[in-house]
Amino acid sequence: MMKLISEELLDSVSHEARESSRLRMNYNFHESLDSPIHRLLNALEPGTYLPPHRHTDKEETYVVLRGSLLTFFYDDLGNVIEKVNLNPSAGVYGVEIPSGTWHSIIALEPGTVIFEIKSGPYKPLPPEDIAPWAPAPSDLEGAAVFMKRMLEV
Repeated sequence: MMKLISEELLDSVSHEARESSRLRMNYNFHESLDSPIHRLLNALEPGTYLPPHRHTDKEETYVVLRGSLLTFFYDDLGNVIEKVNLNPSAGVYGVEIPSGTWHSIIALEPGTVIFEIKSGPYKPLPPEDIAPWAPAPSDLEGAAVFMKRMLEV
């Protein structure tokens, strides 16, 4: 069955993200978490916090369908080594994140939606692949301070 990516679908997933306490929402095209390739929309609202992390066994690709976000790459000590503004209006559409690379993203515009592709199956990240130098998602104040600092880099 054909799966269409439409303005209506982007609006729907963005609405769900705005209503979510995490300010983000996925829409999966893959059938199960065991699928060998994961293809999904990830709707992100400003203020959502995705802690810096890495995938030691897979690459990730983001393509911005609408909105704008910053993608950060870090060294092992948490220093920003590269920052990229993904914004289709500026002609910068996406990025492939190499395996083993510390990274995070910050949504800059309401209604930002990315198409994300990565290898499956889904496995929760082990603790060593979640940056020890960044706040945990449960630390709301720390996460807000961290994101503010990243926006100033």
